[in-house]
Amino acid sequence: MSLSRITRNYQVTIPSPIRQRLPLHVGDMLDFNVQGKEIIIRLQAVVDHDQKWFWTQEWQEGERAADNDIKNKKTKSFKNAKDAIKWLKR
Repeated sequence: MSLSRITRNYQVTIPSPIRQRLPLHVGDMLDFNVQGKEIIIRLQAVVDHDQKWFWTQEWQEGERAADNDIKNKKTKSFKNAKDAIKWLKR
């Protein structure tokens, strides 16, 4: 068990053993929920509205496919943009 005291401003320090087990950083966001008499705290990733598209399932599937193609050397390199465009138009 790791204990932490609530300070006068209702602030709580996350105990060192907990911090060492989780990828927590200064400035991270935490989500608080109440279930009965328990407080559930979850590390929360906040994504800027303009970047939401990147985290869609469809986009992430494409990212994984591209990573897989790179890993399996299924990519093509070009000396310049003109050669790449020429190849694309064939």
